[in-house]
Amino acid sequence: MFHLALKNILFYKGRSIATLVLTFLSALFFIVYVSMMDGSHNAMLQNSLKIYTGAIEIYKKGYRDIGGNEYLLNDVESITQKLDKIEGIEAYSPRYETYGLLSSKEQSTASMVVGIDPKKEQQLNELSSALVEGKYLDGTNNNCLYSGVDLVSKLKVKLGNEIAFIGSASDNSFAADIFKLCGIFKTGLFEFDASSSFVDKNYLDTLMYTQNKASYITLKLDDINDADKVNKDINSILDNEVESLTWKTLMSSMVELLEVDSIFGYVSLSLFFVVIFFVIMIYGFINVSSRTKEFGVLRSIGLSRGNIRKLLFYEIFILSSIAILLATPIGAYITYYYSLNPIIIEGIAETYKQYGIVSDEMPFSFDMFTISWNVLVIYGLNFLSILYPMVYINSFNPIEAMGHV
Repeated sequence: MFHLALKNILFYKGRSIATLVLTFLSALFFIVYVSMMDGSHNAMLQNSLKIYTGAIEIYKKGYRDIGGNEYLLNDVESITQKLDKIEGIEAYSPRYETYGLLSSKEQSTASMVVGIDPKKEQQLNELSSALVEGKYLDGTNNNCLYSGVDLVSKLKVKLGNEIAFIGSASDNSFAADIFKLCGIFKTGLFEFDASSSFVDKNYLDTLMYTQNKASYITLKLDDINDADKVNKDINSILDNEVESLTWKTLMSSMVELLEVDSIFGYVSLSLFFVVIFFVIMIYGFINVSSRTKEFGVLRSIGLSRGNIRKLLFYEIFILSSIAILLATPIGAYITYYYSLNPIIIEGIAETYKQYGIVSDEMPFSFDMFTISWNVLVIYGLNFLSILYPMVYINSFNPIEAMGHV
């Protein structure tokens, strides 16, 4: 049957070429489209992590639900010593977050003031790259304030102006100081830019009595896909009063958004494949029905219905395999190339900063598992497309088929 199927493919060149081209283009398009969609989702996630949120963050239990000074990490040094022994962690940094009132000569507004280690934060995120005016914190343990552009606008201040701070120290005593505006940043995330300021943690520790304390510790991983594994290792060494959470929990709203976007992407793609499926099926049906007399002759010389099904199966198998073997390496190369050399669309970061996009790059995702199931889907659709023609041609007995016009 295989050799006969091969001869039929070579004899019906027009039908064979059409099926080859449709299968080839479908497979290639599917591989590239899914790679681009997954790559864009990964990029959105990475961009969000680049701004402020870490891949993993370590809290004292109750801090995220209740907050307050009673739920601070009280021995940061011992935790970081344990983190040094865990593989997969690229960098980490403790942060102390507090909320207070910032006041200029003209205006006052509430703000989140965060004590950070400027040098470590540069390894963790792109906060320093969001600088639009002035300078980033230099780690010299001074009262420099690094504030969001919208917060600065609210306060009606300029670089070098003094800003008064009033808040509550870690022991719940009164805390007040005068900061100097040294830098202004813009991430494009309005709420963040309108309510966030950063100070050198060493300086803020003196003011807030938070030496060796932190609201949480944020981590960057060598590979974000290892977040669950690394998180499990971290939780195994932490005290029962401390918890470690991955970005999937910290950014649950974005995870849900990406899942919904993926669903709509696959729905749109499925419509395309429904069209392709019916085109291949109708084309195959026309081809098979036009060969009814041929199949009648084959049946009359001894071929069974099973042999006819096997013949049609081999024909679609050969054509699909050739198309897939051509499309897969080409599609894999395209996705691999653009995963290393992302497409750059000038100005896209500036346009879509409000959505967390901080780069003009559009990377692809190269994943052999994804490419494999993409190929299997195309295979499956091609085999499904020949089922009805099989049923149709076997509905004739040999005499009816030979007399068919």
